[in-house]
Amino acid sequence: MQMPEPNSALLARKAEIVARLRSVLPDGVIDDPTETRAYECDALTAYRCPPLAVVLPGSTAEVSTVLRECHAMGVPVVPRGSGTSLAGGALPTADCVILGVARMNAVLEADYPNRVIRVQTGRTNLSVTGAVEADGFFYAPDPSSQLACAIAGNIAMNSGGAHCLKYGVTTNNLMGVTLVQMDGTVVEIGGAHLDAPGLDLLGVICGSEGQLGVVTEATLRILARPEGARPVLIGFRSNEVAGACVSDIIKAGVLPVAIEFMDRPCIEATEAFAHAGYPDCEALLIVEVEGAPDEIDLQLGLIRQIAGKHDPVEFRESRSAEESAKIWLGRKSAFGAMGQISDYICLDGTIPVSALPRVLGRIGELSDQFGLKVANVFHAGDGNMHPLILFDANKPGDLETCEAMGAEVLKLCVEVGGCLTGEHGVGVEKRELMQTQFAPEDLEAQMRVKDVFDPSWLLNPAKVFPLTVSAPRRAA
Repeated sequence: MQMPEPNSALLARKAEIVARLRSVLPDGVIDDPTETRAYECDALTAYRCPPLAVVLPGSTAEVSTVLRECHAMGVPVVPRGSGTSLAGGALPTADCVILGVARMNAVLEADYPNRVIRVQTGRTNLSVTGAVEADGFFYAPDPSSQLACAIAGNIAMNSGGAHCLKYGVTTNNLMGVTLVQMDGTVVEIGGAHLDAPGLDLLGVICGSEGQLGVVTEATLRILARPEGARPVLIGFRSNEVAGACVSDIIKAGVLPVAIEFMDRPCIEATEAFAHAGYPDCEALLIVEVEGAPDEIDLQLGLIRQIAGKHDPVEFRESRSAEESAKIWLGRKSAFGAMGQISDYICLDGTIPVSALPRVLGRIGELSDQFGLKVANVFHAGDGNMHPLILFDANKPGDLETCEAMGAEVLKLCVEVGGCLTGEHGVGVEKRELMQTQFAPEDLEAQMRVKDVFDPSWLLNPAKVFPLTVSAPRRAA
């Protein structure tokens, strides 16, 4: 993975840049190299680069002031939520300032009659639900990192989660934002209403990966908690059969709240880690439905019939809150469990559900071809795949082999009618693969949008767009 050479003139001006930032944010600037190392990478830890400095504003007004100063000095800015990005979305460059929103974590308003909540975007995903659950509400998007990830990053990457099959991803639950542009201009987009007049700029902002502005406040949709929910665990003799079962559930018109997939390597790792009591099988699905008791029984009856056609090894239906927690325990522990046994890169390709059997089979072939093991754990209901390619970071060449295999998997996703990313974003990980999915004209149209919001190309540079394509704009 390549990054552009840092601007030596900016590096030489570090003392001046830091002094100007401290003049507008006296208690929120970090420039000690020992302390800035905490910001040298995000969750894509294979790549690291300490930033020039870090700023931690506490309000929209302070963000505006900081950006105005950086704009005047020509200093690149990398917005950062909680640093849980798996695609290098918050990876710094040596000449940039990291702008973190961690201090901005307040609930500004909870409007239950209109079912919205307004928060500062440094607030963690799970704590949004925590602010309203006592009143019977919840915030639907639930990334696996929801305990730590910030709403700012969720908006930047259009994050999803296990329950996105029924409730959608961030863009389906985002109603408005306060956006600060690179020159310090503050813009309000959308709001606490069903649809905003004019162009859908909110749809442009959500998923833009910090390329267009810094989102400091967000108005989010909250939902009444359902009457009940119940998961089932279904074991299968092969990945392909499990994938076919997912396709049949969706084709039958059943809408579970979640369908999660795990294969044998992941099952074995999570069993050793969490002891969830999963069956001895090649693949399993966790399918959860919700509603009134009779509605749950009806849906699970249909799912049992569909699964029965695929000769499952086991069909385990939860009968209590404790059993439900046990079924979900392994899935929620999967990424940590795999991290205990190996280094890995977590991919994020999205495919049509009907292509699951073919893609899972091909991933197995690529695993043999590249000599690297793969563990599959993903949101099967919407085809958002997360193959974990295992490698040894201490073995020369292993990372490069892992990345080459990952590129082939992502190209396969595009080939079957899917796309490069579902919720992790492009960042630096998939940047050079954008030309696989998009024609030059498509990339040009996307870059023209950035031209409008950030004419100087100072926000989150060297991300999303292939370096050779974006070079003329970044050098201007």
